[in-house]
Amino acid sequence: MRSIRARLLLVLLGMLALIAVVMGGATYRNVLAETEALFDYQLRQMALSLRDQGEVSQTQADALANEQLDFVVQIWTLDGRSIYATRPHEELPSRALLGLADVSVKGVVWRTYSVATPGRVIQVAQPLATRQRLAAEAALRSVIPLLVLVPLLAALAWWLSAMALSPLNRVANDVKARDGKLLQPLGVEGLPDEVSPLVNALNGLLQRLGQTLDTQRAFLSDAAHELRSPLTALKLQIESLRRAPDDAARMEAVTALSDGVDRAARIVEQLLALARSEPGAQPPAMEELDLCELVRQAVADTVPYALSRGSRFALQADTPVTVRGERQGLTALVRNLADNAVRYAPRGSQVELRVSVEQGAPVLQVDDAGAGIPPSERERVFDRFYRRAAGGEEGTGLGLAIVKSVAARHGASVTLSDSPLGGLRVQVRFPAP
Repeated sequence: MRSIRARLLLVLLGMLALIAVVMGGATYRNVLAETEALFDYQLRQMALSLRDQGEVSQTQADALANEQLDFVVQIWTLDGRSIYATRPHEELPSRALLGLADVSVKGVVWRTYSVATPGRVIQVAQPLATRQRLAAEAALRSVIPLLVLVPLLAALAWWLSAMALSPLNRVANDVKARDGKLLQPLGVEGLPDEVSPLVNALNGLLQRLGQTLDTQRAFLSDAAHELRSPLTALKLQIESLRRAPDDAARMEAVTALSDGVDRAARIVEQLLALARSEPGAQPPAMEELDLCELVRQAVADTVPYALSRGSRFALQADTPVTVRGERQGLTALVRNLADNAVRYAPRGSQVELRVSVEQGAPVLQVDDAGAGIPPSERERVFDRFYRRAAGGEEGTGLGLAIVKSVAARHGASVTLSDSPLGGLRVQVRFPAP
């Protein structure tokens, strides 16, 4: 049973039924006992009223002889001779037991009360079955209002459960009416304290979802804009290749086309790397990695580009340094740092990479001899597609954005500062094991 309302109704109705049974049983027994006590009181009063009289008057005898009267009165002399009876009855007790007593005569049980006077014995009797029937009827009449009240209370419980759960229904209907474009917070006014935490959590989720959607829209818009230029250039270069008048022009067009393809492939590769490092992407598979070996492999992928510019790498990573992370993401981080250092440094310069442990935390440091980044722009360069005019080098504006995103997923921090080589120093500090 998954319905809260059904569970609530089941509990309430079960409690109501249990209370009704207990109260009904207690009321029935109490009324039954009180009625029996009342009948005993009537027996005593009738016997005592006859004791104080010298004889039974004719009017009183006629009244006592009424067949509709359940009471039977008998009077004996002290020697046992019957001198009065309200009416002949074969099943009447022939002897008196003083006080209250239950007397059985021929299978019929009588409730009697007898009292002795100086000259006679008076007994008032009543059939026990009649007493019990009358007492049961009186007790049942006292329970009937409770039986009538139970359905009303059940209806009230049903209404109260509906009223208690109406805030949840309101919140559910409000959420159901939302779509991807309607992510405003849910209203919290008038909600009970038990529902407010749920609504606040949903509002936080809607806010994060809205931020994620806005980020994705901006990312797609910027990606489309960035891809439009290289794709257009590729189309123009293909047209130039088609119209080349001689082999020299054709070779020049092929070279330009190859460079355009490389630039488009780099943009696509960086876009995919950035998408994989987004906060909403699938969590990476973490493993224990040797940061020194990972840096060597990532730098090896950038060596051909560095050689084409006459640049070289200097790597200081002799002692194994263990980090816990995702291999593909960290490889992209190192590759982008190395590529940026070579791209924005003068041709023929040196790029230094160092892996070390500082205060128990693994640190990756990259130094170049380029123009560096002014302190006023060191926060903006982590934005997607943000590019600075530096030495006429073309870039995508995604390298440092990928580095920042991958580092954030690994709990690492990225800081930019001036390098002793004259350019930029990038330092990535990983959390201590």
